Amino acid sequence: MIRQLHTNDTQALLDIYNYYVLNSVVTFDIEPLSLTTFSEKINHINSHYPFLVYEDEGHILGFAYASMFRPKPAYNFTVESTVYVKHNAHGKQIGTKLYKALIDKLRATKAHSVLGVLTMPNKASVKLHEKFGFKKVAHIEDAGLKFDEWHDVGIWQLKL
Repeated sequence: MIRQLHTNDTQALLDIYNYYVLNSVVTFDIEPLSLTTFSEKINHINSHYPFLVYEDEGHILGFAYASMFRPKPAYNFTVESTVYVKHNAHGKQIGTKLYKALIDKLRATKAHSVLGVLTMPNKASVKLHEKFGFKKVAHIEDAGLKFDEWHDVGIWQLKL
């Protein structure tokens, strides 16, 4: 079931997120986030943008949200999309279902463009974005340093 974020989801979402902080380069956070920091982050996002949670039999298996791309007013109609699936729940189309629901919600807003910002290489995320019609519009070399290695970032865009 896909539903809106509830405040009591925070710890489960943080557990999903911090797994990727510690074990992957899909996020450029280097240290795990605290419950307080993460709670403030998701509550701020949820107050301005769609924030969806995928729950199955009482277990949260993923989440997706839109957020501000950049703070200058001319960017108000461009959002960045994010999706995370619990590390041991891949292969169940959870990311696809979450992204479809998120994009549907964004189409009902004033958003004009959605950007997916991906650490490269990332075949699964590229495939997910391209499934929904996102097109690669940028590639930034050596954009972030994590685990003592430089990582590229690609940007995919969907015009709504």
